Amino acid sequence: MRATIALTRFGVEKILEGIMKSGEDGMVEFSRHELSLLTQKAQGPCISVYMPAHRAGAEVRQDPIRLKNLLGEAETKLGESGLRSTQARALLEPARELLNDALFWRYQSDGLALFLSSGFFRYYRVPLEFDDLVVVTHRFHIKPLLRLFAGDGVFYVLALSQNDVRLLQGTRYSVNQVELENVPDSLADALKYDDPEKQLQFHTGASEGKGRRAAIFHGHGVGVDDTKDRILRYFRQINEGVQELLKDGQAPLVLAGVDYLFPIYEAANTYRHLISEGIPGNPEALSATDLHERAWSIVKPYFRKAQNEATSRYKTLAASGQASNDLKSILPASYQGRIEVLLVAVGVQRWGSFDPSTSVVQLHPAADPDSEDLLDLATLQTLVNGGTVFALEPGDVPGEALFAAIFRY
Repeated sequence: MRATIALTRFGVEKILEGIMKSGEDGMVEFSRHELSLLTQKAQGPCISVYMPAHRAGAEVRQDPIRLKNLLGEAETKLGESGLRSTQARALLEPARELLNDALFWRYQSDGLALFLSSGFFRYYRVPLEFDDLVVVTHRFHIKPLLRLFAGDGVFYVLALSQNDVRLLQGTRYSVNQVELENVPDSLADALKYDDPEKQLQFHTGASEGKGRRAAIFHGHGVGVDDTKDRILRYFRQINEGVQELLKDGQAPLVLAGVDYLFPIYEAANTYRHLISEGIPGNPEALSATDLHERAWSIVKPYFRKAQNEATSRYKTLAASGQASNDLKSILPASYQGRIEVLLVAVGVQRWGSFDPSTSVVQLHPAADPDSEDLLDLATLQTLVNGGTVFALEPGDVPGEALFAAIFRY
């Protein structure tokens, strides 16, 4: 079964899921639900492959060669784990089919992640740069994707104007447009009346300072209250599309538009992570790059504040028993859903094994066929059970540890 998921680049390459019948695709966001599916699909040897990818330039031609080499490394590791060469080649064949797929390589993001196990294949185009990494163990390795969930992770920009509605998905480094399903194309559609004699339009007036511009309405046959009501109903349609796409995600959402529209959209909004500060002005005059730059200046403090608050809370609670950086405490708690916040180091692994039935932790000096990254394991279980994860540089984790947890109880 070939599954294709493209985790857009700050919002644009569509995310395709393929755990359906062959040839069918559905739009999904990489969410806690997706993490849970990856966990459930772990059967037999699980191969996780990460590599950098490129959108243009000479490097694009090198990407298939890089993947070919990584798949060769995965085949070697499968052999070391006891799998026959014919079995290893069959397991990796779905990924090898991509090597000569010219269309596949034309539409890449900054990084490519592939997951294979018996009867299961899924790949993600992601707005993150990866180092080459191949992990073969009894479950999938997901820690390199952590930055999509916290820290300098994903955010969205919803640009509202009379002639266009755009949803952009971004990271700190990139931005792209995401298609909203079942949503009218423009705000002008919300202002059309069945009676063509009753028309009303709006435009932005002179600046009121600090980049804010007043919305001026003109027309006949209707009042401003009626106009607001029509815009509100239209924004509810947009909100439904946004809610369907983001679902249980935690990415912040920034509005861009004339100030008049902000409170109306806020009244329609049901997404919990809408940022109160928006990008004022008519977004039709701004490119995706311009919107990304302005939105990042808004969400950067949001990300940093949450991370700093979590670090401070950990230091306050460390002596109370409600926080710990001990593996023997954190791993069982992650399975039990007891971790509220996990601060984890990225770019490093701690190899070992854990038995959830006995809570026994064994550390291994190096990776072997029975090893798994215990940092990755605790992270996955924390996310699946509704906890919040912050991916930090190793030196930024409190107590000079590789991870630190705040417990719910």
